[in-house]
Amino acid sequence: MRTDLRQMAFIAVLVGVPVASYFTVFKPQNAEIARAKAEIELKQSRLERLREATRMSDGLERANSEIRRAIDAIESRLPSDKEMDSVLRDVALIAAKCGLKLPTFKRADKALPAGTALEQPIEMSITGDFDGFYRFLLEVEKLPRVTRLTDMKLTRSNDVDGNMQCSCTMSIYYQGASLAGVQQ
Repeated sequence: MRTDLRQMAFIAVLVGVPVASYFTVFKPQNAEIARAKAEIELKQSRLERLREATRMSDGLERANSEIRRAIDAIESRLPSDKEMDSVLRDVALIAAKCGLKLPTFKRADKALPAGTALEQPIEMSITGDFDGFYRFLLEVEKLPRVTRLTDMKLTRSNDVDGNMQCSCTMSIYYQGASLAGVQQ
């Protein structure tokens, strides 16, 4: 019986060692491996999000630089308040070149804020041939400065066929003295 007892003890030890090692070694190791895999997956997903954010930030930097160049191009078209008189002279010369008369050319007392620039409204009355007026509008549109025509009223002149009278407000956008120093 001793041999049976020995064999049973040997079989119990033989079966018990792998079972005990499963619970004491392999199961904790498998849990540690599973935690490490989950942590790796989490870090890889974070890394992928960071890569995507980096790609987006590169695109945003390019977009920001393009926007900055566009803003600079527009701001270069804004005269300073000292150059406003030359812009008004240019408008008057264009009107004369197109055969128009400017009986009223009145600058508003106060400039209006328009974003980072100022808007100077100028009330104008223009008389002359309609074809000349059309050429005038085309030439004003070609000016290197940012302008806008509003409140335009065209009426046919009763005294000469083809002549007209126009009253409108021309707004010229410019950089004020305080804004010009900040922009540069």
